[in-house]
Amino acid sequence: MLTKEVIIIGGGLSGIMAARTLIEKGVEDILILEKSRSVGGRLATRRIGEGKADHGAQFFTVRSRELERDVEIWLKSGWVKRWFGDPYPRYTSPTGMNSLAKRLAEGIPVKLNTKVSSIREGRDGPLEVELESGERILANHCVVTAPVPQGLSLLEGMTPPQLSHISFAPCFVGLFTLDGNSSIPSPGHLDENLPDGVERVVDHRKKGISPSVTVSVYMTGDWSKRNDRTEEHEILAEIRLVAERYLEKGSEVRGAQLKRWRYAEAEGVISKPFVETGHDHRITLCGDAFLRENDEAGRTRFESAYLSGISAGERIAGKCKGF
Repeated sequence: MLTKEVIIIGGGLSGIMAARTLIEKGVEDILILEKSRSVGGRLATRRIGEGKADHGAQFFTVRSRELERDVEIWLKSGWVKRWFGDPYPRYTSPTGMNSLAKRLAEGIPVKLNTKVSSIREGRDGPLEVELESGERILANHCVVTAPVPQGLSLLEGMTPPQLSHISFAPCFVGLFTLDGNSSIPSPGHLDENLPDGVERVVDHRKKGISPSVTVSVYMTGDWSKRNDRTEEHEILAEIRLVAERYLEKGSEVRGAQLKRWRYAEAEGVISKPFVETGHDHRITLCGDAFLRENDEAGRTRFESAYLSGISAGERIAGKCKGF
């Protein structure tokens, strides 16, 4: 049976940063288990027609010194660019947000297309991580970075009481290819004066990541909750009407796809960068809903996921090294 010092469940930004931190601290016997076919989580980019579209996080902002230092490196490496915003820049990846996640995950052991079904513990032995396939992996420590409701479903009898109230709003995103141009002004992002129920609209050619015109239309959490049980073809048809408002004369929608995020944004947050549970606190939960006590924004975002992963990694590295 495979045994690891640390198993990280979830290959989104928090999981990647926890892994990078552990490796930097000398803890290299680790493995990320990711249920999807790629790392990144909501740093998601999809090929659509001849173009590409980000359909999760579109950008990120910087408040902390840790992220500021990394962004300076990423800018020099060409991994990110300043997209818009002054005096507070919005940063994005010039080749799609998922490419940033993949670059950050380079060199980290990852097992893709692997879904975890439960985490069990024995008082005197290692943690037992059971996969949906029936395979079991042993670990001395486990980091759970999945959205809180999903993470708690793996921890029967070990739910920390401060997490039981955390819920997430869903989000529907329509992805459209256009035959012609959109009327979305440069730099390709709108989040004001939009139709009811619409959170943002993005033109990815004007954003600079797509050779052809692709448009993402994000619906608000309230709208997405109200339509949660609506048939997907009906949802896509309604979002398509929004996209058609932003067609230049002579342009038309050529293709349409729908992305449904069940856990898009936490409706409550935890004022701790991570929470430990289980016997000897060997299971650590972290993610974008886990904020540092001095967090100025007070909401989930790219940076909160980044910082939470680092804090969890530092905590576990300290335990592994005995300090």
